[in-house]
Amino acid sequence: VCMASDQRFTNLGAPGRVWAIPAIHGEAGRLQSLHDALYRKIMPGDRIVYLGNYTGYGAEPCATVDEILTFRRMTLALPGMRPQDFVYLRGQQEDLWQKLLQLPFVHLPVSSLMRMLNAGLAATLAGYGISPQEGLKTAQEGVMPLVRWTARLREAVRRHPGHEIFMSHQRRAAFTAMESEHPLLFVHSGLDPSRPLETQEDSFWQNGTDFGHIVSAYVPFRKVVRGFDPAHNGMHLNCVTATLDGGCGFGGPLICAGFDTKAALFDLIEA
Repeated sequence: VCMASDQRFTNLGAPGRVWAIPAIHGEAGRLQSLHDALYRKIMPGDRIVYLGNYTGYGAEPCATVDEILTFRRMTLALPGMRPQDFVYLRGQQEDLWQKLLQLPFVHLPVSSLMRMLNAGLAATLAGYGISPQEGLKTAQEGVMPLVRWTARLREAVRRHPGHEIFMSHQRRAAFTAMESEHPLLFVHSGLDPSRPLETQEDSFWQNGTDFGHIVSAYVPFRKVVRGFDPAHNGMHLNCVTATLDGGCGFGGPLICAGFDTKAALFDLIEA
């Protein structure tokens, strides 16, 4: 499969190590502690992959994105680090935000917005200074009021330097060089093992419940690593998959896993 020109995915090349950070869910304090520990371990040639769900449920969505951007600036100041060493995947929460911006064109905007709010977006809206209740009221008033409301959402994001660019640079998946001996695939929550990577579409966000049933390698990859488990069953690794979600945002810790060139876990940071 030639994916070199597909902007939906990031080819990580052949790094010495990959650090994977799972769902954060707006817990900026845990992320800062984890970054502090990771900063002391980073070496030239490493890649850092964030697996989505930066916001949602937790009370500090803006501070979380700010912390991600600050850590990137700090780490790029280290000798040998490059901008392409940082990769950000789109998670379920980020996909919901994009759907939120399309709300004026949805058939049943009130019920759609209610589902989004219950799925974690209420905390994200509040963090950007937008009232979820006002959104529900506006959704009852028709298309043009909703158009104006979603324009306010975009403006609220723009008031935070770097946030809009951060949202626009998120990818669907990332992988190490397929011609390497032990290629790794990084996804948000799941995938359909019967379909090739380029045809997965929404499977990265919607097939999370089936991920635990994968029992053989998703060729050509030695292992598939995900960052969010909708069932909240905790961290789990086997020969062909790895679930890194420690439950951050739901009472559990935030973890960061380091993988070596043999697709093996060599380090684990917990905050």
